[in-house]
Amino acid sequence: MIWSELDSRLIAVSMDADTKDGILERMGGRFVELGYCKSSYIQALKDREVEFPTGIDIDGVGVAMPHTDVSHVNRAGIGIAKLKEPVTFIHMATDDTPVPVRVVFMLAVDDPGRHLEKIQDILAVIQDKKALEKIITAENAEEIINIIKEKENLQ
Repeated sequence: MIWSELDSRLIAVSMDADTKDGILERMGGRFVELGYCKSSYIQALKDREVEFPTGIDIDGVGVAMPHTDVSHVNRAGIGIAKLKEPVTFIHMATDDTPVPVRVVFMLAVDDPGRHLEKIQDILAVIQDKKALEKIITAENAEEIINIIKEKENLQ
């Protein structure tokens, strides 16, 4: 259940960023500031995003799930940013297909065995078009947490 791991301090409901790196810096910086991750986390996110892009298109809505190796993580956490304007990420199944991303789910995974499980948990939420639309229109962090909690309790 990802909702039990959500920290409202890692959720931004109206992030203003012009670039993918700007998002990674701001969100990653919050993870570092709150002690979830080491200072190396931000650069590791950027490096991994170049090598293994994380953008996906969910029925016309761009979502990204940046994450990195456990060596940069102190404790597990999930951050969510709802962007004011879409920012281009590269689709995860390609090297060059742009995806205009509106929502970012950033992962800090501290157990390498749970990496895929976390991504699957997030996919289960965002593949529900109604849940994703609710997240996009949410006005605060608690509302986003409740949307995810409600979605997971229905499964």
